[in-house]
Amino acid sequence: MPGTAALIVGLVVAIADGDTLTVLNEDFQQVKVRLAEIDAPEKKQAFGTRSRQSLGELCHEKRAEVRVIDVDRYKRIVGRVSCDGVDANAAQIRRGMAWVYDRYAKDRTLYRLQDEARSSGRGLWADRSPTAPWDWRKRS
Repeated sequence: MPGTAALIVGLVVAIADGDTLTVLNEDFQQVKVRLAEIDAPEKKQAFGTRSRQSLGELCHEKRAEVRVIDVDRYKRIVGRVSCDGVDANAAQIRRGMAWVYDRYAKDRTLYRLQDEARSSGRGLWADRSPTAPWDWRKRS
């Protein structure tokens, strides 16, 4: 898919969690999208619900442009998502609602946003020792 459609445009119709949403594209097909380069807390993890709400505030029922980067093993599109002109990937990091996903991160500015959120104690950084989602998943 990345070779055939570099950009998906549509309406965000669902928010699964803090880093996954569904876009109804121009062909009226629902496309599940995983936000690239970030990893949000899991639903049952601390800040999981708040992270999902944050992504909803940014994107739900808004026009989205998804710059396709890859397709993951679950057949989701992985991409940079802009909702009404706001970079949702960066906003989730800025708000302290997700971690930079070191394993996949290419945009170095995300680290600066994460450092600012951490030093300000925003979102999940209000916790004394927040657990990264990849560590939480290993324990679950």
